[in-house]
Amino acid sequence: MLLVGGIVYKVSSSAPQPVAPDMANAGSAGGDRPGTGPAPDISALSPEERFDRLFNRIMQAAERGDSVEVERFTPMALGAYQQLDSRDADARYHAAVLHLQVGDFAPALALADSILAQSPGHLFGYLVRGTVAGLQNDPVARARAERDFLAHYPAETAAKRVEYLEHKPVLDEFRKEAEKAE
Repeated sequence: MLLVGGIVYKVSSSAPQPVAPDMANAGSAGGDRPGTGPAPDISALSPEERFDRLFNRIMQAAERGDSVEVERFTPMALGAYQQLDSRDADARYHAAVLHLQVGDFAPALALADSILAQSPGHLFGYLVRGTVAGLQNDPVARARAERDFLAHYPAETAAKRVEYLEHKPVLDEFRKEAEKAE
């Protein structure tokens, strides 16, 4: 059930609000802890590069079980997301994962809806919906998301979207669980 990178967990009861990142100091808090190293200056990076760097830092912190770092940098990453000139399905999915990391389900569902509005049938929309339903213990919504995912899976994977290749293990795991539930 822990699909989104195998790491989704709730780190706080109140979800942080996105804040505009201070790019000259992005990531400095906690940068001196063992294993994290000094934070790079990301002020000269494009909005896409900033979002990607912050997202990756949060995912690495989540893999280490560092909920303090996840909580600290999620608002900054979501602020960087808001600064993107355009948001494709992959960026929306990453933002949804960030919301899921901190237990903020409504914005994650809104991002799932926006993925599907932008690209009807996109598997990420159903993946996010199903993950939220699982985390909220909503078997009806989970089953609906799994059915929709499986119904669109053949055509969507035939489209050979780059983002599907990049997130293949997560999609494969969700598909396996959806097929077991049928």
